[in-house]
Amino acid sequence: MSSEEITTKIYEFLYENCSTDIYKAVNGESALVVDFAVFDRYDPITGEMLLENPDEIMESFREAAKRIGEAPVNVRIKNLPDRRNIRIRNLRAKHMGKLWCVDAVIKSATEVKPQIYEVIFECPDCHAKMTVKQESSIVQKPAMCGPPYTESGCGRRGDFDAVAKKMYDVRWLTGVEPFEVTEGEQPGEIAVVIKEDLTTPRMQKMTDPGNRLKIVGILKEVPKRIKGKLSTKMDMMLEAVHLEFSETEFEDMEITPEDEQVIKEMAADPNIYDKLVASVAPGIYGFKEIKEAIVMQLFGGVPHVLADGSRVRGNVHILLTGDPGVGKSMLLKFVSDLMPRGRYVSGSGATGAGLTASVRKDEIMGGWLLEAGALILANKSVIAIDEFDKMSRDDQIAMHEAMSIESVSIAKASIVATLPAQTAVLAGANPKLSRFDRYTPIIEQIQIPETLLSRFDLKFALLDRPDRNVDERLAEHIAMSRITPEMVEPAISHKLLKKYIAYAKQKITSVELTKDSSDTLKAFYVEMRNPGGAGENAPVGITLRQYEALLRLAEASAKIRLSDKMSAQDAERSIKLMKYSLSQLGWDYESGKFDIDLTESGVSSTKRRKIHVIADIIDSLQKKMKDIPVEDVKAAAEEQGVANAEEIIDKMKADGSLFEVRHGFIKKV
Repeated sequence: MSSEEITTKIYEFLYENCSTDIYKAVNGESALVVDFAVFDRYDPITGEMLLENPDEIMESFREAAKRIGEAPVNVRIKNLPDRRNIRIRNLRAKHMGKLWCVDAVIKSATEVKPQIYEVIFECPDCHAKMTVKQESSIVQKPAMCGPPYTESGCGRRGDFDAVAKKMYDVRWLTGVEPFEVTEGEQPGEIAVVIKEDLTTPRMQKMTDPGNRLKIVGILKEVPKRIKGKLSTKMDMMLEAVHLEFSETEFEDMEITPEDEQVIKEMAADPNIYDKLVASVAPGIYGFKEIKEAIVMQLFGGVPHVLADGSRVRGNVHILLTGDPGVGKSMLLKFVSDLMPRGRYVSGSGATGAGLTASVRKDEIMGGWLLEAGALILANKSVIAIDEFDKMSRDDQIAMHEAMSIESVSIAKASIVATLPAQTAVLAGANPKLSRFDRYTPIIEQIQIPETLLSRFDLKFALLDRPDRNVDERLAEHIAMSRITPEMVEPAISHKLLKKYIAYAKQKITSVELTKDSSDTLKAFYVEMRNPGGAGENAPVGITLRQYEALLRLAEASAKIRLSDKMSAQDAERSIKLMKYSLSQLGWDYESGKFDIDLTESGVSSTKRRKIHVIADIIDSLQKKMKDIPVEDVKAAAEEQGVANAEEIIDKMKADGSLFEVRHGFIKKV
């Protein structure tokens, strides 16, 4: 079949099926999108040729569309057959020059730049015009005046002047395989080039790092040069023909009128909170309060921009710790799988650059290229970080900025940028000694910096304690999940839950703090900070950081009801979760009171007072003697009501404020 015959067949198909779309594309300066399945039914032979020899057939499509629209039209092909879906890591030389579809997460992207694709040269002797197509990174000039550059010429050789050039916009992307596709394997990676209408501002946003796309493209080779000479080894790239989201963002999720009606009925159900809790990892028995907190995290609070321009985050950060084998990792995986753009990473395998951002040399376009890390890839979603305590200290510190002001700044090589990281963090951490001790401050059990620990709105310990009744119900729950799996199906299907969260995020963009809810929260805050009998040295129950967390949780509670006004019940629900968190990790058993310092610094106000007493005693004794006997310090401390002086002295030696001169004698540093 000749090229003209192919073009004629395609012309007939486009004229019958796509005439209106072609005129719209011409007038709107966009592209004509052809559904391959429709064309394949019309002409299966040419359809197969399109898959095997796309460059030639696509040219026929463009020529046929131009004849109908009387103007150049770009043609895009979508909806390839399943046999043309291929994993990036499976692309080989035999796939070159053919049409394929890959699922990829955009890892990095260059700026949109103009690229020359055609240059017109003029002969200075006969003034003939020669058109040269540009297919390499360096402008190619004609070798002589004559064919194949022009029909007739004088045969002159030498240099020719460029009199005109044609350009299109181009952007280079790096696509990697999604996490769930590559679990346990090294993810495949490929360069993707997009041109012309695929680089419009709307498409540029679509191809920014973090988005997951279904890319239809032609696999082509990229020549490699070694010291200016062409190498026999080639790189591969995908020249994009069509792009579409393979996962729907919350903002773009389609909610039908039927969906809207169902969601509104759910939101009006007084038992909706219990149903949502029952839909979070139903295979894990118990932990109602922790699951309820995760529900609040999924819906999230509302970000606020204050009058001075500062921003208060709306995302809720949660830390899960506790005994091994209780289901922390399952909860993390559930959340990352449920949320669009959600990411699951392990702290032991994550680096600061892998979490935040990194800079690498761009071998294709030259210069430096900014690569987004997991926090940025999960922007406007949730990142689940398992083994949070196994991250290096530098990597943990790299997260401070993202967790507090929801952005990541980077200044490396020639790149200075600030990237959005409006990402909720759900972290899991294991105690140093395997099992969690509720009588020991969390900071002493988990290797996380105090400043980062304080960024979490809620902290929970999942404890595994023998209890005959609980153990019987747990064993029965697991058995039932194996025998009759439908018994542990979520109360709300994941598909509907996603739409519910999306609808709430789309519709409720602000939540008003009513007087009733404000009074409820204020009363709790004041009482926690000023309990009966509180004095100058009394423990601090909560701080303003926890008060802001209460507001975020109450906003999330209101969003679940699809209400833009916070009720007293929303405030009480957030207080209940905060109390549960503090009762697990912020209760000072020595003083019998809540002490927020236990959850953030590991030093309760009671212990801090004792440290001051010991320090004052040592200061006093050091004026009288060079080396201070430990027994003298213990005796003086006991007179002032400090019974465990030796424990305090050991802690002061550990943090470097004291050192042991010789056995039984200490000195202040």
